Amino acid sequence: MITEVRIYVEGGGDGKEGKALVRQSFGQFLNDLRNVARSRSIRWQIISCGPRNAAFRNFQYALRDHPDAFNILLVDAEAPVNDTPLRHLHHQAGWQTSGLVDEQCHLMVQVMEAWLIADIEMLKRFYGQGFNAKPIPNNPNVEAIPKQTIASALRAATHNTTKGEYHKIRHGPKLLEQLNVDSVRERATHCDRLFQILTQKMEMTN
Repeated sequence: MITEVRIYVEGGGDGKEGKALVRQSFGQFLNDLRNVARSRSIRWQIISCGPRNAAFRNFQYALRDHPDAFNILLVDAEAPVNDTPLRHLHHQAGWQTSGLVDEQCHLMVQVMEAWLIADIEMLKRFYGQGFNAKPIPNNPNVEAIPKQTIASALRAATHNTTKGEYHKIRHGPKLLEQLNVDSVRERATHCDRLFQILTQKMEMTN
């Protein structure tokens, strides 16, 4: 039975302010899951860890320090994913993943910005006049779009807006918390996997 969920997420840089913004934005994006947790009196916490390696390290500490919690790792894949999350992280990042459980490891494929371009209407509203959707790839499977393509597309799409070019720290958290979750889940399989696994685990709790 799950009594606590702890999500260790990549993002926010090294500063407290950036991490706080990322924690708030993921809190909003995952709000449906948080509501499930509350309905079952499950403690819920999102820990913004900064760099990717720090997220993995903190997740490992959590497995030791919070053994009764359902600890989750959520990081960028940084590359196409053709294997289980654990095998991907082992081969792509060189992390030692033996002994870890796949259902506790989750990926933003190939990067968090793939989730952003899954909701073009939100991007249009946020950036307003000057936003150009044409550079954004129209592939319905955003996880198949290379991270470099996503980065250049966002720069080109937002270059002439009053908010300026997309910036991961200044814009990323604000965009994440405004996303249409259903749109992202439909276009990003690994995002849907995160919601499905957490929902199933929590709903098993009486």
